[in-house]
Amino acid sequence: MACIEARGLRKVYGKTVALERVNLRVEEGRILGLIGPNGAGKSTTLGAILGLLPYEGDLKVLGRDPWTQRDLLMNDVCFIADVAVLPRWMRVSQALDYVAGVHPRFDRAKAEAFLAKTDIKRTSRVRELSKGMVTQLHLALVMAIDAKLLVLDEPTLGLDILYRKAFYDTLLNDYFDKTRTILVTTHQVEEIQHILTDVMFIDRGQVVLETSMEDFEDRYAEVMVSPDQLDAARALKPIYERQVFGRTILLFDGVERGRLTPLGEVRSPSIADLFVAVIGGQPAETHGVAA
Repeated sequence: MACIEARGLRKVYGKTVALERVNLRVEEGRILGLIGPNGAGKSTTLGAILGLLPYEGDLKVLGRDPWTQRDLLMNDVCFIADVAVLPRWMRVSQALDYVAGVHPRFDRAKAEAFLAKTDIKRTSRVRELSKGMVTQLHLALVMAIDAKLLVLDEPTLGLDILYRKAFYDTLLNDYFDKTRTILVTTHQVEEIQHILTDVMFIDRGQVVLETSMEDFEDRYAEVMVSPDQLDAARALKPIYERQVFGRTILLFDGVERGRLTPLGEVRSPSIADLFVAVIGGQPAETHGVAA
């Protein structure tokens, strides 16, 4: 069953086309990484899914129209953005009180148990917390809600590597149970590759690649080619070529690994490497992806 299904999703701001006939299907119990350059349409896609903006086309989230049935939908959806939304004057205990008062599926004891593993004090105000602690507080509130869909928009932006790793470890170990669905956008692609079940590239408002991670591993391969094998490797029509420390690395789509092994060292590419190849072969930082 699809958790999210879009057909012909389109959004225009004035003369700017943010989304152009996007088709999207996310099955229940999957973790989808939505990857794209800045301005590619990621935030617009999330806004439509969350019922925050109108759109053209057909869109169902958990079987509901997010624009006309947002109140019902939000009972089953949680959202963490890159910008803290908790009032800075609010104490941690007040944040717990607030969510307990407004969300019928909030388990306060679960939130308290998660916070007990952190250095966050119940008496602290949000403005007194570090950015990492605010993210931990958000995650504690979200994890304590029995939601079917979790949407993460750059959830670890600006955090150091220890907080980022702790965030995703907690997400996998304490939240994801293979029945919930998670949709995440991030520029730290390498850090989430191991948690994803599916990946989708979006560019200029259009989906340019979508694949499960199972197919990703089978379909794509990188080869650090020996100089004497370079012509033979190029004859197999790689989709991308780059130089690293004087060695040539070629990326192949759909070529059997048995044919690649004699050419050099074969490995699976990273999502970031494939992103660079698919989006246009420019340096990764140009597209806002951390390679």
